[in-house]
Amino acid sequence: MPSHPLAERLKTAKRVVAFTGAGISTESGIPDFRSPGGIWATSQPVYYDQFLASATARHEYWRQKSIAHRDFASSQPNIGHRLLAAWEKSGRLQAVITQNIDGLHQQAGSKMVWELHGTARQIGCLGCAARFDADPLVEQFLREETPPVCPHCGGLLKHATISFGQQLDTQVVNAAVKLSQQADLFLAIGSSLVVEPAATLPLLAKQHGAALVILNRDPTPHDHLADLVLHQGIGETLEQVEAVLRDLH
Repeated sequence: MPSHPLAERLKTAKRVVAFTGAGISTESGIPDFRSPGGIWATSQPVYYDQFLASATARHEYWRQKSIAHRDFASSQPNIGHRLLAAWEKSGRLQAVITQNIDGLHQQAGSKMVWELHGTARQIGCLGCAARFDADPLVEQFLREETPPVCPHCGGLLKHATISFGQQLDTQVVNAAVKLSQQADLFLAIGSSLVVEPAATLPLLAKQHGAALVILNRDPTPHDHLADLVLHQGIGETLEQVEAVLRDLH
């Protein structure tokens, strides 16, 4: 019978948490913002205080977001997203904590998803906190070249993502910390593990007794602390693991 070191750990773990970064979504054709083809290779990100203070900055923010929106609006979940969703449904996985803003985990069927950096699928009003689907507002900006305002209160609209200089959602962070502390197996998948405070979650899990598995094409600063490191493609690796787990039934 074939074996796989990650499958062996998943077999016996009781509280498994997956933590995902851009690497799982690049396999759906979404460029990493920090990659040579990403938006930040050619543009300076707009900080939250700049967005609040300057109409020019708000226009640049919407320009950048509209470009990024094209990259993921038509993208589909890949086998990695779908297997994590299937593992949650079967009770093998407790939850997903993600740095991604593309909503592909939910599209794949995951229910327990904690989005540390928010979601680009929605637009939020900074005045009345109303939420709107992103597609029509992005189309409106591209058509009119003017950042839209809230139809309810006239307030500023921005994507429901966490901008540089903007505080993370306390409820989401607290849930992610609690999940990390309670995990007995923590899967860090497709993350460079350099963006704080998210990169501390694998360390937190490890400190509280979890086995740490890192699955990422490139080395990370935490590799030396992990119980298992796999520098491989995400989709193909999770497919191999799933095949072994199926054989066990």
